[in-house]
Amino acid sequence: MPESILSLKNLTIGYEDELIHSIDLQVETGDIIAIVGPSGLGKTTLLRVIAGLITPLNGEITWRKIPKRGGIGYIPQRLGLVRHASVFHNVDLGARAGSIPSWNFFRWSKERSIDVKKAIKQMGISDKMYQPIRKLSGGQQRRVATARTLAQKPKLILADEFLSELDQDNVKNIINVFKLYIQNNEAAMILVEHDIERAKKISTKILEIKDSQLRIFSSEVEK
Repeated sequence: MPESILSLKNLTIGYEDELIHSIDLQVETGDIIAIVGPSGLGKTTLLRVIAGLITPLNGEITWRKIPKRGGIGYIPQRLGLVRHASVFHNVDLGARAGSIPSWNFFRWSKERSIDVKKAIKQMGISDKMYQPIRKLSGGQQRRVATARTLAQKPKLILADEFLSELDQDNVKNIINVFKLYIQNNEAAMILVEHDIERAKKISTKILEIKDSQLRIFSSEVEK
């Protein structure tokens, strides 16, 4: 039975001037919500508000059953990877953010290492595990950032154009990985996506920003 994990009520977001107003949105476990629309309308700003990085101008945000530590995973456009560090180290940072150190440090480290290697394998970059980020292509770096969020095991995933720079085979694989993750972990996802056909393939609901409001775009999504 789906449960509500996020509620936005009469939310207004922006900076000095408002970008989107009157946002009312309920997010339940199992939801994969895609937000589409031209650049500059506030899609990224909305993700950052939900992530707690920006304060809304008005309205209410209610998080339910989302742990304070590691409960929200964010894949930004600017990936924020440690360029001189290895793929493993970068993904491990996500795993550390999503877990609480055990009294048995050895066991905690071992379990975390398993999660990190699993996430890297799911993204198809096991052969790059100990290479520094600076030697990877843009698409490979994006997969590292995606693996970092998977290793965190969040309840709510926020992703900003996270499928860009990827070829069709990798897009298909990552979509399948995230659908399975959402299903198996009673999680939810909100993503910004410029490609509407791609949004249909991954999402359960598509919203668009139009006339400074968040509206239903289409209910026709691929299962």
